[in-house]
Amino acid sequence: MMFACMSDIHCIGICTGGGDAPGLNAVIRAAVKAAILKYKWKVIGIPDGFDGLIYPERSHELTLKHVSGILPRGGTILGTTNRGNPFCYKSMNNGQEVVRDISDEVMANAHRLGIDAIVSIGGDGSMKIAHELFLKGARIVGVPKTIDNDLSATEVTFGFATAINTATDAIDKLHTTAESHHRVMVVEVMGRDAGWIALEAGIAGGAHIILIPEIPFTIQNLCEHLALRERYGKRFTIVVVAEGIKLPPEMKHMARSMPVGNMVGDAIALVARKEVRVSVLGYIQRGGSPCPYDRILATRFGVGAVDLIAAGEFGKMVCLQQESIRAVAIADAVGKMKAVDPEGEMVRAARAIGIAFGDG
Repeated sequence: MMFACMSDIHCIGICTGGGDAPGLNAVIRAAVKAAILKYKWKVIGIPDGFDGLIYPERSHELTLKHVSGILPRGGTILGTTNRGNPFCYKSMNNGQEVVRDISDEVMANAHRLGIDAIVSIGGDGSMKIAHELFLKGARIVGVPKTIDNDLSATEVTFGFATAINTATDAIDKLHTTAESHHRVMVVEVMGRDAGWIALEAGIAGGAHIILIPEIPFTIQNLCEHLALRERYGKRFTIVVVAEGIKLPPEMKHMARSMPVGNMVGDAIALVARKEVRVSVLGYIQRGGSPCPYDRILATRFGVGAVDLIAAGEFGKMVCLQQESIRAVAIADAVGKMKAVDPEGEMVRAARAIGIAFGDG
């Protein structure tokens, strides 16, 4: 898989790695259709991330028939994994875990399958693997994927809008039961390092308190906001919590073996002496049919990735910048997180309408 002029591209491979996200199938569909209809290339589906090149017998051709009807489907028809790193491949040998670099084997298997270039769809971890393969001579391009929307190289990632819709719908439903029973409802959403889902779903769902990793909080401040709402005559409160929040000192003694939403709920119940209920949305946010925005963005990404291959722009990743599909070097895209700005316009707008962040 050495570099050559683009006239020698006859077959491309597609793989999806990391966590699933609504819109993965839309990317696959667009890439397959663009490759076949626009460039007359053959397409090989690589199952379960790069595992399909570790075990090449599992890879198979993707035709127009294979991608028919998958646009509205969640998940990925190729399967995915966050463990198939060929540079750090773990296996068992005589009862002992052995870690090996089998990247040369993966490169050779791709060549045996007739794959001239690869579209790698994934998050930060998958893009790092793609970049390392590129440095070894692989002709590879990337498509960014994360529902957390925390990649700095692109304005938006597909799957984020659908996750926001799912979380907002859950918050809407919890409003009625919270108000009926005069309860504090804590809703935990995804967001390991960045609070975009919590912030945007919280605003869209009319939450009263939003806790995100970027803004420190205290339980005392939360309880003071609950008391303030009571003085206004409000007898219920919706608290949206990102899973990656930094625990305040007064919560450090609590075992983080339970979901962080439960920890916040227990702390509020103890200090404010309120009836609290907790809902952890978890993987519900990853599932389901992608919304129209994500279908369109994913389609544009899929076509853009195939166009990158045709142009010989290897080692690059498609992205959305100023509403246009562009490309950045994968090396410049990985490891750079896009966090919520605590002083940014969206946080300021939330504060202006009375939403608290637990920081005083």
